Amino acid sequence: MKANFISKGRSIALGLLATSLVLGSCKKYLTVDPVSSFGTDYVFSNITNADLAVLGVYASLGGDQGYGIRLSMYYPYDNDEMMGQSGDPGDNERRDIARYNTKPSNTQLANPFNQLYAGIERANICIYNIPRMSIYTNGSESQKARLRHLYGEALTLRAQFYLELIRNWGDVPAQWQPSSMETDLFKTKTNRDEIYDKLLEDLAEAATLVPWRKEAPGYTNERITQGAVRALRARIALFRGGYSLRLNRQMERPANYKDFYQIAKDECAAIMARTGDHNLNPSFQAVFEDAIGAHVEEPNGEVIWEVGMTGGGTGFGDSKLGYYNGPRYNNTGNSALTILPTFFYAYDSLDTRRDVTCAPYNINQNFTLAGRTLATMVDGKFRRDWTSQVASAAQYFGTNWPMIRLSDVLLMFAEADNEIGNGPSGAAIAAYEKVRLRAFGGNASLIGTTPTTYQGFFDAVMNERMLELGGEGIRKYDLIRWNKLKERMDAVKEEMRKMVAKEAPYEDLPSTMYFLPNQTTMVWYGSFYKPTPATAPSGYTGVAWIGSSITTTITNILAVSFEPNKSELLPLPQASLDANPNLTQDYGH
Repeated sequence: MKANFISKGRSIALGLLATSLVLGSCKKYLTVDPVSSFGTDYVFSNITNADLAVLGVYASLGGDQGYGIRLSMYYPYDNDEMMGQSGDPGDNERRDIARYNTKPSNTQLANPFNQLYAGIERANICIYNIPRMSIYTNGSESQKARLRHLYGEALTLRAQFYLELIRNWGDVPAQWQPSSMETDLFKTKTNRDEIYDKLLEDLAEAATLVPWRKEAPGYTNERITQGAVRALRARIALFRGGYSLRLNRQMERPANYKDFYQIAKDECAAIMARTGDHNLNPSFQAVFEDAIGAHVEEPNGEVIWEVGMTGGGTGFGDSKLGYYNGPRYNNTGNSALTILPTFFYAYDSLDTRRDVTCAPYNINQNFTLAGRTLATMVDGKFRRDWTSQVASAAQYFGTNWPMIRLSDVLLMFAEADNEIGNGPSGAAIAAYEKVRLRAFGGNASLIGTTPTTYQGFFDAVMNERMLELGGEGIRKYDLIRWNKLKERMDAVKEEMRKMVAKEAPYEDLPSTMYFLPNQTTMVWYGSFYKPTPATAPSGYTGVAWIGSSITTTITNILAVSFEPNKSELLPLPQASLDANPNLTQDYGH
């Protein structure tokens, strides 16, 4: 949490709107006792109140049902980098989601689905009313510019909500105006391509309305600026041009998919040209430890947009980043996300991202560290010991969720350029190598030789996106749009089998690793890449490293119920189906 605009927006703007909130595609209304008698005429009578109304839209991003935990840490797993909450399927909640055993009655479906639609409703109210304000056309130049910015923010937020709905549920009902103006709230599903095309059109408009980072008054990267608009448009274009599960239960991509890759390339190029607004932090670790973990702005504009969490322990606007995932403190915390052994070993030993993304330790009560086994290693980008709340018994740390970073933009550009040209241009290679160069501390001799063929470069970009963006809720959806999810899950299971069997290329990996106890930093003896020493080092404590527990705790469980041409999408919540007779449950669910 870097500012209190979300909490302010939630408490004031929602009361100012004084309207019923539409929850879910069923358009079943939640009766709200308004805390204010003000209606939309008052809310949209001046810039201050209109700004608060837009902040109310932002509020639908966070909290337990948003990117505070479910959209960020339940839905994106299992994949080929990390495993969701450990354990066999059958709980009808988060484990079933991770294992691809999700049923319509799953208890973790309805509320996130509803909150996304609540955000759309709030956005629709702003999108309808802001351009109709008298000062939108008749105000001073500064007033008109500010209202255009607010309008563009609302368009962009609505696009984000729809993207999240589509990539999890496929075709969904679409509504483009406030519910109070609708004559039929029991809508059927809309073809996702129609929704995507509308969002691409909206974001093209928003890019003309929203200023760049350093041109935005009172800038914070918790608010949308032009870089965020263009980055989201690029991301949506890649989904529009990528594979997705269709009603015929086939993974398909459109014949004109390269048109959408061109949109992505152009939008990324526009961001990359604005080096004064967005550049990489020279230190990968600093992005997460010194900025996101420390609750301060990342100074280089690498974090193009992040979801601002309110703090204060509220389930609606706060986040459990660092509590639900990452190292535990004195047995406090869930450590629910597990780094796959294959993901850890996908990193070069000199890649600085490995020890940021992967955290093989727990924190003792006296703040010293104790090593974890390879089979129980947790993710580290949002670790509690990079916050000021390492010893807190609370579950909410107010840690923001990064929606998009510049390195993602660079790699999207590289991917799109390669796809359009059937091989990478010099610009695509430069973008790819810029990400790798930072990973190796600026030492160009360590980044290896970049492939120049289409397939070789695609494979390199696919791998680099995993190494760079691991744990940021992106990988599963990347694999789906590439139609690679099943292939990659099978591959990592086979690689883990080889690890346990000590087959090449894993025959020299250690069975035991030793760490020095009573230290506030991890001090390992020996190498992760060489056999265990014949004699245990004096004063060190050993933990199992490569062993059969990888099979029992990971391989036998990971994505165990995945079914191609079905599991790529979640079933619609049963409550929404019950409420709306025009909705259908598709894709084999």
